[in-house]
Order: sequence, then C-alpha cells, then structure tokens
Amino acid sequence: MFKQLCAALIAISSTSALAQQTVLQQCAGEMPRADLDRSIEALIAQMTPAERIAQLQDRAPAIPRLHIPAYNWWNEGLHGIARDGFSTVFPQAIGLAATWDPELLERVGDVDSTEARAKFNPHQNAESARYAGLTIWSPNINIFRDPRWGRGQETYGEDPYLTGLLGSQFVRGIQGDGQGSSFYRKADATPKHFAVHSGPESIRDGFNSQVSLHDLADTYTPAFRALTGKDGAHADAMMCSYNAINGVPACANPLLQDHLRNQWGFDGYVVSDCDAVDEITEYLHYTADHAHGAADALKAGVDLDCGDTYVHLNEALDQHLVSLDDVNRALHRLLLARFRLGMLQPQSCSPWYAIEPSQIDTAADRQLALRAAEESMVLLKNENNLLPVDLARKRVAVIGPTADLLQVIEANYHGTARHPQTLLEGLQDRLNSGTKISYAQGAMLAEGVTVPVPRTALRTGAEADASQGLTAEYFSNTSLSGAPAKTRVDARIDFDVDRVAPIEGLNDSYSVRWTGFLQSPAPGKYRLRVGIDRCFDCNGHDAYRLWLDGKIVLEDDGKADNRPDSVSFNWPDAQLHAIRLELRHTGEDEGIRLDWEAPADAQLDEAIAAAKQSDAVLAVVGLSPDLEGEALRIKVPGFNGGDRETLALPEPQRRLLTELGKLQKPMIVVVTSGSAVALGDEAREARAILDAWYPGEEGGHALARVLTGATDPSGRLPVTIYRSAAGLPAFTDYSMARRTYRYFDGPVQYPFGFGLSYAHFFYSSPMLSSTSLKAGESMEVKATVKNTSQRDGDEVAELYLIPPAILGAPRIALQGVQRLHLKSGESREAHFILTPRQLSIVDAEGSRAVKAGRYRIFIGGAQPLDSASIGAVFEITGEQPLTP
Repeated sequence: MFKQLCAALIAISSTSALAQQTVLQQCAGEMPRADLDRSIEALIAQMTPAERIAQLQDRAPAIPRLHIPAYNWWNEGLHGIARDGFSTVFPQAIGLAATWDPELLERVGDVDSTEARAKFNPHQNAESARYAGLTIWSPNINIFRDPRWGRGQETYGEDPYLTGLLGSQFVRGIQGDGQGSSFYRKADATPKHFAVHSGPESIRDGFNSQVSLHDLADTYTPAFRALTGKDGAHADAMMCSYNAINGVPACANPLLQDHLRNQWGFDGYVVSDCDAVDEITEYLHYTADHAHGAADALKAGVDLDCGDTYVHLNEALDQHLVSLDDVNRALHRLLLARFRLGMLQPQSCSPWYAIEPSQIDTAADRQLALRAAEESMVLLKNENNLLPVDLARKRVAVIGPTADLLQVIEANYHGTARHPQTLLEGLQDRLNSGTKISYAQGAMLAEGVTVPVPRTALRTGAEADASQGLTAEYFSNTSLSGAPAKTRVDARIDFDVDRVAPIEGLNDSYSVRWTGFLQSPAPGKYRLRVGIDRCFDCNGHDAYRLWLDGKIVLEDDGKADNRPDSVSFNWPDAQLHAIRLELRHTGEDEGIRLDWEAPADAQLDEAIAAAKQSDAVLAVVGLSPDLEGEALRIKVPGFNGGDRETLALPEPQRRLLTELGKLQKPMIVVVTSGSAVALGDEAREARAILDAWYPGEEGGHALARVLTGATDPSGRLPVTIYRSAAGLPAFTDYSMARRTYRYFDGPVQYPFGFGLSYAHFFYSSPMLSSTSLKAGESMEVKATVKNTSQRDGDEVAELYLIPPAILGAPRIALQGVQRLHLKSGESREAHFILTPRQLSIVDAEGSRAVKAGRYRIFIGGAQPLDSASIGAVFEITGEQPLTP
C-alpha cells in the first residue's frame, strides 16, 4: 500500500503545486465543481495517511506546509451561539417550537450564524477554539416522544411535521440560504441525533432503541429527511447518535447510507455525537476493539469523529479493515465543507467575511428575542378573563423558586446574556413604576436540590435598613490584592461567566470577594453550597473559599476534584451570619452560585406573609436545567439522570401552590420548564396559567407584556400535556402506540396545539380545490379567519388531516401551519397546499404511499377534539408509492 501511495504522489507531482495554488488563491465558488473536486483530490494526495486521518477528528490539526490551519469543528447554536461568551439568548428550542412560527425560526437561525461569523471572522487563519467555529451542531430534531425525556427541551416537540417545518427554516437561516450565494455557506447546520434517539439519559450510551419499520418511517425519520433531503432544506451536515438502532450502533448503521444518501440524496458530511464512535466498542460492545469500531463507522458514512477514536483508523488501514479510498472520501467531504464556508482561500471569497463582533447581541437581536419570548408563551387557563391585568398601583407578590433563577432564562446549551435578567428582574424593569413588587422564594425546586440563596436572605450590613444582597469587590488579578477594579452590590450570587468577565475591563484572570450577612429566616437545618459550573475538558478549575461567622466552612484550591461543595448547619434561631465568599477565576469555568437548602416551613411562611400583603399573586414554579437535561448526575424524588419520573410538579412546589390557593387571592401561575408539567389539585385555585418554558434573555420583559396585555399570548403547545405518566408506555419502549397526539386517544390535560388568546377568531369552513383526488395529486385548501374581538392579535391557523382507518395511519396529523396577525375586525385567508407526501400513509413494513379512501380536513386555532368539528371531506382514488 505504501508503494501504491508513492506512485500516486509521483503521478500528480507535476500538477499538485498548481492545483494547490488554485485552491488557495482563487475563490472556490468561482470554479467549476469538477475543477474544485480535482483540486481537493490533489490537496489530499499531498497528505500522508496519518495526516488525512487526523483531519477526520473534531480537533483537526494544522498542516502548515499545505497552508491548512487547525480547525475545531465543535460549535453549538441551539437557541443562540453557546458556550463562547456573549450572544443573543433566545428561548430554548421547545419555546421556539411553541411559537409555531417558521419565519421566526429562520430569523433566529440567521442571528445564530451572524454571531458565529462575528466570533470566527477575526481569527479565521488562526487555530480556532472549541465553540468558536462555523459548524453549528444544531438543531436537535429528535421527536419528543415521551415527556419524561430531559433533553426534550432541545427539540421542537412531538410532531414530525412541525419539527420538519421549523427545523428546515432554522437550517436555512443558519446556512444563509437566499442571501446571495448558492455555493458559500454562512455557517453549517447539523441536524441531530440521527435517528431514533430520545432517552433515557441514564442509559443512553449503551441503549438499544428497538423500533418498528413503521415507526421509523412514520415518526422518527421524516424531519431528518425534510432537513437534509435533496428536496428539503439541504443541511450540510448530520449527526448520528449514541444508541444502537435495532442492535446496530447509530454511527455504524446502514441507515446512514440507505436512507440518508441513497434515498434522500444527502450530499453533505456526517459527524458523530461526541465519543459515539468510541462507544461502538466501549458501551455497545458491537466490535472487539476500536480499530474495528472506527472502521465500521467510517464505512457506514461517518466522516468526522467528535472524539479521538478515529486515530485507530491507522490500525484499521494496516489491518485492511478500511481502504485509503474510504478515508479520502470522508476527507473530501470535510474539505469541501471548509471551502463552502470560505476557509482555505482568500477571506473575501465569502459573502459574509465582513461580519464583525459589533454585530453580536444588537438591539435588533434583543428585539427578536423579545418577540420570540412573547410568541412562545402559551396561555392555558384564563378564568373569567383575569388576564390581561392592570397592575398599576397594585401590590404583586412574585413567589416561587424559578422566579429569580438565571438558569431558567438561559436553559441548556446556552450563550451568555450580556444584560442578564431573571423573570423577577424583568418584571421589575417593565411593570408600571406604581406597581409594588414583593418577592419570596417560597420553596425549593425539589427535595434535595439547592437553589441560589435569595436576595431576601442576603444583606450588605447588619443594620435593619441595609440593602439586599452582598457587597462585591472585583479585582483585575487572582490574588484579591490592591484596589478593586469595581465595587457594587450583587443581589444574589448566580453568575454565568462562560468566557466573559462579570464586569467590563477584567481579563480572563480575576478574583472577586463578596461580603455581607446571611439572614436565616427561622430555626432549622440549612445547607450551603458553592456551585462552580465546570467547563468541559478544562485543565484545572476555579478556586474559592467560603467563610461563615469568621470561619472557613468550604474551600477548593482548584487543583483537586471531589472536594465537598456543601456544608450543613443546625441553627437554633433566626439570626444574622457574617458571610464572605472569595473566587479566584484562573481556569475556564463557566459560572458560580451560592446556593442553599432552607427549612421548608420557613420558606413557606415567608411566601404566605408576602401573599397576604398583596393584591395579586404571581406564582412562578416549574423545573430548571438542574432537574431536566443531558446526562445529569441527579437522583432525587421525581428525577433520575436528567429525566423525569413523574409529570407533576415536585412536592415542595405543589405544597407551595396549595397553601397559596387557600388565601383566595387572584393567583396567576407561570410554569417554567422544558417539558410538559401536569398541574393537579394544587393549581385548582389558580385563575390563570401561563406556560413560559425557558424564555431567553428577554423572558421577564415578555412576561410583563403578556400579563398586562401589551402583547397578545399566541403560543401553542408543541407537546401534549398528559394528566400523568401513568397512562403512557414504558419510557424505554420506542413504539409510538399510545404516544403523542397522533396515536394517543385517551383524555389529556391540555392537547397538542392548544393555546388561548385575549382576542377571538372565527374560521370559515375549509374550501378544497377538489373533493376527489387521484393518488399523486396535491390538494389546495383555504379558509377565512376573522378577528371578531375588540383587540388586535396573532392567531395560529392549524390544519389537521384525519385519514381513513387504514392500518398504520395516525388518528390525526398536523399538516399545515400559518401564523396570522389580524387587527380587530380584520379577515385574512389561510392558504395551504397538501403535497402527496403529506397525504401519504406508512404501512407496517415501512413503505410510504398515498392510499385510496375518505379523508377529512379541519382548520382552526387548535386541534379538533371531536368528529363533529371536522370541516371538509374528500376522496383519494388509486395508490401512489413514495420513498421513505
């Protein structure tokens, strides 16, 4: 093989230098594709086999003699550029899904790639850091099949059509489609995780997802096809998942070739989830060693390994498990992607080369984040039209553990908000100056889970009139020495400092000292915890010390792991405790929190006292990314490994709502979460319920505007809120029987597609282009929507198809979405085209075809709940097979 390689290099030696000069000096987009491909092959031919293999890993090293800079392929942009300092933080993906607004998703994707460009362009020819590149590993388009999945918050919900629609527009926004270039990408989108992946998190690495051919084609793959197929959004990349699919690892599965490339026409590159190639051997035990695992992944079509297992391709080459052609094929795709991103050639070749850091988190971006947060909020209950409410000159008690929690704003896979405000702070900022807001934490998130010490328990001094919070001194060194660069009062210690400093003017190495007093509200057992948000794959971490009453009670020098991060006290009475916390930021850690676990009765008593003095109670309850998320190390009642074991609120919060309800005050419940929360008897006295998800950096402002009627609630549920998990199949069961609104026919608390408005809308009966179609023809559907209320509002027109009772058909399926802004009294036409694919049905063998039969169509502002509301009927004659 070595002799063959030498012969090949000699054969091209007369042209390789010219080809390389052409690649580097001429814009690839101006070259005929055949010439570009030949130039890429010539570039590859100048690399040794080991150099080629090294380029197939996410930390691709530089090859100086070929003028190839190092590149780190890993970046995240689920709802804003993540993990790389300041960016615009939009609502979490499940909140974006609740907008049911494809145009909005495209604009969010566009901001994502603008900010990625703004961070990358100034350093294009330097070695890129992780999370600083143009290859964005988003969106997550797995189907949220079970509400217990902790990562469901990253998805667009439970419906394949809605997921494909929103995901396609997000991809177009990221990649810059329609913005002046058919060759160059603004950035690369990477739909994930192909293809049958949705928990459980605790066993995901070695889990085998057993799926029928019907469910694979009907539920799990349609969104991936919509985003990557030749007639879809043309995402340039795809990520395969950790798990096995019917016994074969997803990153070594024939689906990558059979479906993705052969049937759908995908011509981009495939990247593994991080360490998924390693897990082919280590967790799934599919191969005897890593050389065979890496070979299986490469031959299946995985071009890029997030991890270092592809180094074993050197062994696989020697053992003839793969050929050099297999390596070259993958490398060609990756180099082509870098050329399409404007790399490896003059920077000015890309139409996006001039985007600058000043375009990060602009005023327009924040306005878009506000719009997204407003559109995402779903009004679930509004008894006697309590909302909108005039809060001017009113006393409002904001109560609940998620009201003043930064995590709830940012969610997971997040960037750092430049001007972070919790929901409480956003409400204080936007509500009428005459509104008097009191606050009480009220309860813990869940049993055994700490939350930031609330501002009500922190004081700058021992005096009765001392300010809430702690005095903070910020130093431009790590020794807490000299005069502080800035002194201020911090209301609470809950900071996201991922690649940023907490104040302007500090560099990466700084220190902070917080001093003041902690007021224990009642006797009892307390636990204090210093939470350091560790960065991924860092060398060392931040050091801290916590003093209480003059004694060091917690300490970490930043060098050793597994030190205690919490300490407990039994305090005999309510008293002030002198507190001091010092942080030395020397690593790349992402944040710090001063948490506590306080006696439940003491917290509840504070909440009741605040509520009694109010005119209205705003109870902000729900979940947080500490409870639900990716592979979390948590096992407390109701939560395991990042997944949920119940759909109910955690018990401490149920008790809080129950006791608040007894006061008979007007109570509005705001639910923060990334998944469906089933409120039971504890919320019976609530007169209004609003689902706010994880709403992003403008979430507090959006909440204030929705509550007061400055904007109309118009979100729709992208998931079903079941009454409980008791009626659902086992979490590990990947069959879609009795899952999601498409196949679940039992009673639910709130159905998929549900959402109330302050305005009222009337729909005419659907008008069809024909009442009889031949299989393979499209159907045009129209309906007039009129705003019959006295206020302007947004309405989401939803089209549902009810197929005949054919084996394999869902009971009902969303097939059209149109968001309309209608002024008072205004009418507009909702217009839809149903393609043959939308009219098709998947049989038990996974074959898709348009089938003969009687179909029904409904158009309205929510899912039809009974057959009497079905608006139009038509017949299909004949049968038309389609690709999966």
